[in-house]
Amino acid sequence: MLSRSSTGKKWFLFPVILLDVSLLILFKYAPAIARALPADNVVLERISQLHLPIGISFFTFQIISYILDLYRGRVQVKATLPRFALYISMFPQLVAGPIVRYNEIETQLLDRKESFDQVADGLGRFICGLGKKVLLADFLARTVDAAFSAQGLTVIGAWLGAVAYTLQIYFDFSGYSDMAIGLGRMFGFHFAENFRYPYIASSGTDFWRRWHISLSRWFRDYVYIPLGGNRHGARRTMLNLFVVWLLTGIWHGANWTFVIWGLLWFAVLVAEKISGHAETNTVVSHFFTLLIVILGFVIFRSPDTSYALQYIGKMFGLGAAGVWDQETAASLRSCAGVLLAGCIGATPLLNTVFSRLKEKGGAWLRPVWLTAVFVLAVAEMVTSSFQPFIYFDF
Repeated sequence: MLSRSSTGKKWFLFPVILLDVSLLILFKYAPAIARALPADNVVLERISQLHLPIGISFFTFQIISYILDLYRGRVQVKATLPRFALYISMFPQLVAGPIVRYNEIETQLLDRKESFDQVADGLGRFICGLGKKVLLADFLARTVDAAFSAQGLTVIGAWLGAVAYTLQIYFDFSGYSDMAIGLGRMFGFHFAENFRYPYIASSGTDFWRRWHISLSRWFRDYVYIPLGGNRHGARRTMLNLFVVWLLTGIWHGANWTFVIWGLLWFAVLVAEKISGHAETNTVVSHFFTLLIVILGFVIFRSPDTSYALQYIGKMFGLGAAGVWDQETAASLRSCAGVLLAGCIGATPLLNTVFSRLKEKGGAWLRPVWLTAVFVLAVAEMVTSSFQPFIYFDF
């Protein structure tokens, strides 16, 4: 109907968007609202027990992107129902991204080229993601869980937990993206990158060009620009940014911590625009960007706003059980190696090293490295408990 109607397209567009968004609200936010209401009602009780369908945020965003691109004439109605269903239910990236747009893989749905080199490349990418998830993120999760559940937390212990979570969420999520991109490549699909070493960013603007790129692009193209972007003066631009970051926070879940986390980034990006520091690249700018990222993820990880404030206070000595103790020392010793590996892995250093070795005839070292990572990851999975992906919750 959108493709055939020359007038009145909005009459077809809005009901479809409303239906998609309503389903998202029903499963993602209605249970929390029902639990917050004091009424003893059978309907509210059943709503409060609704389970979140895995991947609903991601496939809903893909559906909305397709509908809006169709409305704007960016894609044509060439898809049969099975082909469209394949696009929506593409299993490698279905449950946690990256968010793939129809026009990015339209030709690949019709005609893909598979080859031994692509399978090998995809397998290597998958193993990288598996290593990030199992060997780094899951190990760091123990340190994070211990810190965020501790009663008497020291200043160093609070910082250790915050830094560990900053690395955990990156390796957990980018690890999934790597596995999704790798699986897609093995089947002949080429998905866009979702992370580009965000922790080397020099500003908040730079960080969001590198972190969860597909989500940032989605909000830019389907919320910020339709609202007017930066085309209608400074005040309107600020309002548009506020709406985008409010929705970004709400998208992550029905908790005030996510809203505050989104508004924190709104404040940071507005401050950068006003001061003109969005494109700075100094040691100080890198430091402050990373500090904001860490503090933001403390809010993101906390169960409520009160806990977030208490935890951040302990990081700066307010309410902490001293600066250092034996428990903190033991925790640091247990994860020091993984923390160091995580800090290295969050930079382009390893890729640079392998590229240099390849130029000097050491191309064989990368497959040896990947084989070792795979063996260690499988051994870890066999001996450890299951740790679900963090973004399964979103």
